Order: sequence, then structure tokens, then C-alpha cells
Amino acid sequence: MIPPSGDPSRPELRFRPLPLAGDTRDEPGRRGPPGGGRAAQNDPVHAHPRAARRLTGALSVLLSVLLAACAADPPTTVTASTPPDPAPAGADAAWDELAALAAAARDRHFTARYTHVGADGSARDVTVVSAEDGSWRIDVPGGALGGTADVSLAATSDGLFQCGLPSAGRPEAATCVRLGARDDAVPDRLDPRVQHPFTDWLAVLTDRRTPLVISPASPPDGVVGRCFTVDTTSASLNPPLDVGVYCFEADGTPTHVRAALGTLTLASPVGPAPATVALAGPVVDAEPLDRDAPADAASPGGGTS
Repeated sequence: MIPPSGDPSRPELRFRPLPLAGDTRDEPGRRGPPGGGRAAQNDPVHAHPRAARRLTGALSVLLSVLLAACAADPPTTVTASTPPDPAPAGADAAWDELAALAAAARDRHFTARYTHVGADGSARDVTVVSAEDGSWRIDVPGGALGGTADVSLAATSDGLFQCGLPSAGRPEAATCVRLGARDDAVPDRLDPRVQHPFTDWLAVLTDRRTPLVISPASPPDGVVGRCFTVDTTSASLNPPLDVGVYCFEADGTPTHVRAALGTLTLASPVGPAPATVALAGPVVDAEPLDRDAPADAASPGGGTS
């Protein structure tokens, strides 16, 4: 404000100060605080009613969207892949018991006689020798040339052998032919199969990774020991052994087998094992004897020379 000049012809110029924030004394239609003066520093500031309504509406819409999203998309939980159903406790116990008996059978050394009844009903006595050094020999009457020749299979430190024994279909003295290394498989055309329950199938029965289903079984009449039904699973396209029933005594002695090969049943008391097995005859350079009869002998009018 400019001080009066004292000249009556010049009007005084007065300036009004701008109202401070919150000062409502000079706004028309509005009243200041009682008694005049400035509004208190902590007086509430009221939002515009329309703006408040807009803000409330926006919050309501946002809350509705969030609730809908939670209802439509429940939280997903990342979990590990579901493991396959465990085998029944009874099957596991049977597997454990059979594996233990088969392991004992692999360490069992003895001499015994078994009765073999083939699928055709024919019966013969099979001699089994499991020596202390791990070698073995199994004599199979009628095991070659369609049942007319007797043979012996043996595995020693020198290899795997088939020996022809004197018999109706082969009257010559016993001689042996080397088939391969000690742990090689007997070729199918020569295989009488009765040796498997005492040799390589025992290793299969001790391996829990083999796709087999094991369950307890009742012993057949006259058979002693514990028996088990052995079956394959759907994952086994080429079973490593014949399915069937396998029986063992507590010390691992095999007492009975029922499988595709027929039946094998312990027929004599178990005797002591030798230190090693002896071949039935000298090793010669010749052809082994086939399991089946020669084609000319099977044809009408055929015979053996």
C-alpha cells in the first residue's frame, strides 16, 4: 500500500492480500471459523463429494475384478510327479523270501537225484551235481535226439560242455563237445532246459529288478520247503525264465519246479558235493547232439544210421 500523499485529488490505492490456503474469511457465501481468524492448522480438508463418489466407484470395480480373478484361477501348486503305486506288502515279503532262498541255492553245493516229468508225461531221473568250486554237471536221460540219446551238460573252468552218453540212440562211448565259455548259454537247438532251475534261473530269482510278480504258493503233495508262484509283468516281453512254481528248503536246496519244462521233484536225500565235477568223457572235435530227432528219423520209413 502506497502511503497517502496528502493530495486530496489523488485517491488512495489499496491492495488486498491474497487469501492464504484454508482462509475462507473473504470468500462470499462461506463463513470462517467462529470468532474470525484463520482456520486451525489441523482442521480436516473435505474432498469434493463428486470426486469421492468417483473414487469409491473405481475401488468397487477394482475389488470386483480381483475377487473374480481369484475365484476363476485358484492358485496352482507345483508338486513332484506321482510315484507308481507301491507293490502290496505281501508281494514284497514273498519277493524278499524267494530272493534269499535263491541266493542260498546259488551257494548250495550237493549231489541229488530229481524226477523229471516232461510235458508229454514221460518220466526220467536227472542227476544234479553242484561242486564246491562252482562247477556243475547235470545228466539228462533222453535229453537229445528226440528222447533216444542221453546227454550230460557240464560247466567247468575250461568251459561249457555237452557230453553224449551211451544210450539206445547213441551206443558209442561217452565223448564231450565244448559249446563255449563257462557262462555262455546253451544253444536253443541243444537245450534240454532241465538245467536252468539249478543254474542261470537262480540268478534271475535273486534280482529284484526283474519284472516278475511273486506270491506264496502251497507245496504240492509230498514236496517239502517253501513254494512261490512266479509270474511275469506286462513289461516283460521276453521272460528270462519259465513262469511257474518254485520250491526250496530253508538251506536253499531246490525241492520242486513246475514250469513249461514239466516238473522236477527232489527224489533222493541230498548227498555231499565233490570238490569239482568231472566230464563224462574226453573232449573231441565233433558236432553236439541236437535236442530233437533228426528229420530223416522222424519221416515215415526213416531211421538212424
